[in-house]
Amino acid sequence: MGTLAALEYHLTSYRRTWRSTVFSSFALPAMFLIAMGVTVGSYVDARPGGGLGVPYLDYIGPGLLASTALQVAVGESTWPVFSAFNWIRSYHAMRATPLTTGAIMRGHLLYLALRTALAAVAFLLVLLPFGALHSWWALAAPLPAVLVGLAFGAPTFGFAAAVDSDGYFAVLFRLVVVPMSLFAGVFFPVESLPAPARALAYASPLWHGVELCRAATLGTPTAWGVWAHTAVLLAWIAAGYALALRGFTHRLED
Repeated sequence: MGTLAALEYHLTSYRRTWRSTVFSSFALPAMFLIAMGVTVGSYVDARPGGGLGVPYLDYIGPGLLASTALQVAVGESTWPVFSAFNWIRSYHAMRATPLTTGAIMRGHLLYLALRTALAAVAFLLVLLPFGALHSWWALAAPLPAVLVGLAFGAPTFGFAAAVDSDGYFAVLFRLVVVPMSLFAGVFFPVESLPAPARALAYASPLWHGVELCRAATLGTPTAWGVWAHTAVLLAWIAAGYALALRGFTHRLED
């Protein structure tokens, strides 16, 4: 019950701001698909022996879906968490009630999962008129998208709880988020990367989410198998949950 009470706080806040997310949920994905999938994709598709097996738009569409989940998770697990500790101190206000530290954290993580799911469903609706959905399994694509969001959001909760300045988020973006978005199979197969970079891509949660989303929308097998990719994402979530709980406990109870 405590987790649901914490979730209710975030949903109540979202009721006042949801209109600002409509543009980013529909218009931005559509423009990006046109810019990359249609415009750049026409050059990629014109090359003989492209090797993707599908039109470039159909290839990057599910990758962008997973990447969007990552971006939503980043947005919900950095400044909102930091401000709840340091600026508006809403976590401290919650802790003054019967809510436990774990319930406070889980409520926010559950809100992150819901925001990620909504963004993933919106992206699927954008992909539909482009003809990029080739399987009924596409309906399941929001599930790996949510796993990607939690796999990145949970450890970032712990990071946001530990830092004493929001300036550290710039480091997180430059050294983790941007490289992961560029080199985790969203825009091109990771097999074309050098071995060290390919190993980092395999270790990242985004690549596993991209593989699952692409398999769902195209109706094709994944590189490692569905359960292997899911297991890696669940391992990231479990480790991130433990890290986040430790950080929240330190800030709210020590």
